[in-house]
Amino acid sequence: MLKAIVNSKIIFEDKIADDLIVIYDKNISQIITKDELLKFDNIETMDVNGAYLSSGFIDIHIHGIGGADVMDATPDALKTISKTLLSTGTTSFLATTMTMSKKSIVSALENILDNIDKVNGAKIIGVHMEGPYINPDMCGAQDAKHIQKPSFEIIEDYSDIIKMITLAPEIENGYEFIKELIEKYPHIVLSIGHSKANYDEALESFECGISHATHLGNAMSGFHHREPGVLGATLNSDVTCDVIADLIHTHKASLELFWKVKKDKLILITDSMRAGCMKCGEYDLGGQRVRVGDDKATLDDGRLAGSVLKINVALKNMRDNTDMSLIDVVKSVTTIPAKKLGLNSGKIEVGLSADMVVFDESFDILMTIVDGDIKYLRGR
Repeated sequence: MLKAIVNSKIIFEDKIADDLIVIYDKNISQIITKDELLKFDNIETMDVNGAYLSSGFIDIHIHGIGGADVMDATPDALKTISKTLLSTGTTSFLATTMTMSKKSIVSALENILDNIDKVNGAKIIGVHMEGPYINPDMCGAQDAKHIQKPSFEIIEDYSDIIKMITLAPEIENGYEFIKELIEKYPHIVLSIGHSKANYDEALESFECGISHATHLGNAMSGFHHREPGVLGATLNSDVTCDVIADLIHTHKASLELFWKVKKDKLILITDSMRAGCMKCGEYDLGGQRVRVGDDKATLDDGRLAGSVLKINVALKNMRDNTDMSLIDVVKSVTTIPAKKLGLNSGKIEVGLSADMVVFDESFDILMTIVDGDIKYLRGR
């Protein structure tokens, strides 16, 4: 049976419309006027009382949420992450691994490969490998003892599900590795991150094939007027980038600057760890103890350890603290990441997947729809 969402404010790429209706099953089949709805028989309607309707949110960098982590390498962990994300409006995500032992990374990848189509919430659209090919001087919350030299040993067996790799190009054989990887696996997005590269080294990596920058401003060489670093190179190029808009990892003035410079190259992420949507307390990330309090996750030495950010809160933070319009804020977690990963989603458009989210003025999630099925309904 076809379904219809009525009485919504639909967020398109270039406008917000309150006089249209989305008809869908697994995919969006039609976008019609209210008068045209009268022509349909046997259609299920959902009145959302004037709330916003947009394409479902896509998180390209998330380690865990709801007490589970991708590196747990269990089916239940992936199911928990997938289900919990629905309440944040997320309909698709890259299951993100981190710098741990080769055995742990392979176990996580094997688990994702076996269960990628068995979750019942937000869809796993692939893997983001954060490390282990990073610079130990910029490891952040990644455990430096597990950093490895660039190698295809892990990648080649899981290349079908790996969609993004964060690495530091300046490490040994980094540039050669990037060139070969792009040639072998052109579908994998390479991202500079956890990198101490200088400005020229970063630009060289972009020429070699890196097309993205991970959590801009964090775990990378910063901007100085005599040495602009990775941050400067990213801002002064056309590569895409992502940012953790929790007002902890990134100051609101930096968020405004990043938006003004990058525009449609800016993607919002959470970088959430298992404590997301959980109570304050002690957790672990990559085998290291993390203390969570006041919306902040830190290692024992005070270093930031991922976040407990929810993607809908990131949207609110950007709207409230920058000049971004509602349309631009939504595009940063829908159209832009979908285009980057080549997904059949990311827009309210006929023919695309019916991955949609309904939210109010405060970005509280009212309903999350995945492949045409209501997976989350607030209060139910």
